Amino acid sequence: MSAAVVLTEAIRAALTAHRPLSDQLAGVFDAPPVRAATPHAVIGEALLSDWSTKDMAGREARVVVSLHDAGESPARLRRLLGELETAVAAMPRAIGGGWELASRVLLRARIERKGEGRWVATSEWRLRMLKSGI
Repeated sequence: MSAAVVLTEAIRAALTAHRPLSDQLAGVFDAPPVRAATPHAVIGEALLSDWSTKDMAGREARVVVSLHDAGESPARLRRLLGELETAVAAMPRAIGGGWELASRVLLRARIERKGEGRWVATSEWRLRMLKSGI
């Protein structure tokens, strides 16, 4: 499997395994759903670049995870965003396919109003991964 597929599945697994988050979400998607109840999460496509060493394949990934909600205020979304950060921070080092996380850094997070009673929180991460044996 490609690094992007492995990483997306690892993020999905982390979000669904973190009960304080998953118990409140209607779903976790890897593309914007046509119809979905709120709140829900969308894992964006990873932007990958080479991060290899002499003897290990490596990738640096930039991934945006968005949380979508509806309501008069973003209060619930603020709590969910905190839980999302906890879930990603708790991801195991080994994520599958021989890939291991070397680091994960939250680059930025924000909440925006998207129309009448619609809110979107975005959380952008830099994840560095290594795979032994080029």
